[in-house]
Amino acid sequence: MDNTVTPDWDQVLAWIGDALAGAGQRATGPVEQTRVRPWSVLAKVPVGGGGTVWFKANGHCSTYEARLLDALGRWAPGRVLEPLAVDGERGWSLLPDGGRTLREVATDDPAHWEDLLARHAELQRDLAVHVPEMIALGVPDMTAARLPGHFAALLHDPAVGGALAAERVAQLREYEPEYRVLCERVAASAVPVSVQHDDLHDANVLVGDGYRFFDWGDASVAHPFAVLLIALRIAADRYDLKPGDPLLARLRDAYLEPWTGYGTRAELAAEVEPAVQVAKVSRSLSWQRSLEGADDAALAEYGPAVPGWLEELLVPNVL
Repeated sequence: MDNTVTPDWDQVLAWIGDALAGAGQRATGPVEQTRVRPWSVLAKVPVGGGGTVWFKANGHCSTYEARLLDALGRWAPGRVLEPLAVDGERGWSLLPDGGRTLREVATDDPAHWEDLLARHAELQRDLAVHVPEMIALGVPDMTAARLPGHFAALLHDPAVGGALAAERVAQLREYEPEYRVLCERVAASAVPVSVQHDDLHDANVLVGDGYRFFDWGDASVAHPFAVLLIALRIAADRYDLKPGDPLLARLRDAYLEPWTGYGTRAELAAEVEPAVQVAKVSRSLSWQRSLEGADDAALAEYGPAVPGWLEELLVPNVL
């Protein structure tokens, strides 16, 4: 069974109609599915005045996103894309059109990433007090103390460890003690755990009156610096930056600036590599959750990401 299972469309349309009425709007044309993945369905809804709103249905792997969106809208208004309506039980959300992303409007210059990363760090810092509520909403707990057990379970899973070459499995088993030590180091950090977007880049932030972050379907509760795993990889790929490039250090430091109440710049910089490294297991788990119950075609297309992220533990990071 495909775990996205497109929801009953009559129920969706009725819910959208009710949600729009509650917001003083109505649909002015057909609702069009624009993206269907094993983990979610996205649809475009035309509304009065030539506007658009967006419907998203999360698969059972990430119904928590709708609940998290609702909470983030209350905790950080103006800093996230605030939903018009959510159905937290079914994992449905109706979102306004947030306008253009930073990638669309900014010049093709990596300097704009500095502000993106700093603003996101401020958001994570300010949201740390809500971690217990996030966990209660079902946001996955990917804090460092839990990750060694997850790592071992993934290696023993025939669908994951069994997909790797025997030599790779042996290398990863040999790496387990070192990974455990890294997790202990991350768990001992003075920096508080917070929401970890896990797919942060310039196409997931809207610009206008400040920055608004969106697309929280991969989010977890973790050491906040783990967000740099994806962010810096994408920046490095976009601008062809090699490991150790001074620009990557500049982007890292822009992100770290809002955290200076928790340590010196040097102390904080030393925490980035361990936080990023241990987060590779949570990336593997995120893909595994997303593909639970997926059909053979989806598994063939996306499944290699699960063991692939474990293999990344053996690859140096960009910093």
